[in-house]
Amino acid sequence: MSLHLRSKYYYELPEELIAQYPLAERSESRLLYLNKATGEREHLKFADIVSLLHKGDVLVLNNTKVIPARLLGEKTTGAKVEVFLLHQMEDMVWECLVRPGRRLRDGAEVKFSEKLKATIVGYGDEGSRIVRFDAIGDFWAALDEIGKIPLPPYILRETEEKDKETYQTVYAEQKGSVAAPTAGLHFTDELLEKIKTKGVIITEVNLRVSLGTFRPVKTENIHDHVMHREFCEISSETADVINRAKIEKRRVIAVGTTSTRTMESFAVDGRVNSGGHWTDIFIYPGKQLQIIDGLITNFHMPESTLLMLVSAFAGYENIMTAYQEAVQLKYRFFSYGDAMVIL
Repeated sequence: MSLHLRSKYYYELPEELIAQYPLAERSESRLLYLNKATGEREHLKFADIVSLLHKGDVLVLNNTKVIPARLLGEKTTGAKVEVFLLHQMEDMVWECLVRPGRRLRDGAEVKFSEKLKATIVGYGDEGSRIVRFDAIGDFWAALDEIGKIPLPPYILRETEEKDKETYQTVYAEQKGSVAAPTAGLHFTDELLEKIKTKGVIITEVNLRVSLGTFRPVKTENIHDHVMHREFCEISSETADVINRAKIEKRRVIAVGTTSTRTMESFAVDGRVNSGGHWTDIFIYPGKQLQIIDGLITNFHMPESTLLMLVSAFAGYENIMTAYQEAVQLKYRFFSYGDAMVIL
């Protein structure tokens, strides 16, 4: 059986299992525990994660913060347009997606509010635009005031004001992502405190999650898929914590695929380097993960690179069987859905 075919990662998912809203209490989500050595599964609540962690484990979070990246504005002609921030290139210059593209050519000016305007100053990759913003006062304050949180395409509703809080981890710190590291959405401050009290070491990396997270694999041979690049960082302090755990044979547990990809993109001979760089690492069955011993993650889209990553870590059969069971038991799927822990 070739695991390099996209179609191998397809599974049937009833539309009603795609979570459109988060639960009122973050840690009340369901948690599917998968033992990757035996394939055995248990069905728990997310708050039960504390009982699965051991003193000395290292829990690695992605501390990125989702920005309200969707901006609705109009040209000087009155034509309505949308500008979607992708990543910051310099102080007030961003690469953005725009629509309709025919209205936003080089030199076009857009007004979003009295405090925020922009000019198209060039073209980027795959139809994107280079946009220079002009803000009265603080740019981030203007963005927070009028920008919308960019919910994933499978959430079939308009963004609501409360999404600015619920589509954000409680430990979000460094601005720059256009999608949340969703495995972390289940943690509360109280739950993290319980985990620390147990003697688990919590450390942070940073990966600015881009739209590439949702980019579908269109090639049947997954080797032909091209990943979007994302910027990630590991501090020297975090690298020391992770490397000491590896030397002492203590578990390193990633919260989310973004934390996993960050650590693995800095991995050399079973240790992580510190620093910052762009990564397009693509992890799928057949690729060995060097750093993580456990993974907390959400349920991912069929045929997605994220489903391929968890299959590489836990074993293809284990994952596909677990997903089938999760569908049968009506788990909630994707960003605002339930969670899985693989140990």
